[in-house]
Amino acid sequence: MGWFGDDSDQAQAYQATQDDHQASLSHELIAGAAAYEADRAYEKHCEENGQPPSHDEAKALLAGFAGAFVDREVETRGLDFIDKEKAKYDATQQVQDQLAQSGQY
Repeated sequence: MGWFGDDSDQAQAYQATQDDHQASLSHELIAGAAAYEADRAYEKHCEENGQPPSHDEAKALLAGFAGAFVDREVETRGLDFIDKEKAKYDATQQVQDQLAQSGQY
């Protein structure tokens, strides 16, 4: 199982992005959802390809997964550039914090 449980703030934010099709989502909500989605994608990647060889590579993968989710949400919801960048930054920070706390590296 990933770092973010199904009852975490990130999981709830992810579910809100799936249920709520309003364009007025804040960057905090999208960042939480992106962190959760990045964790899911990272876990799938690790199952298929094994653990990344270094902490830096794991951080890069997680940031990429989070950024891809944010980009998709921004395109479908029409957020501005500032909200997009804030959401990417916040999501990257959340997944990197969880990676550091996991003790895997």
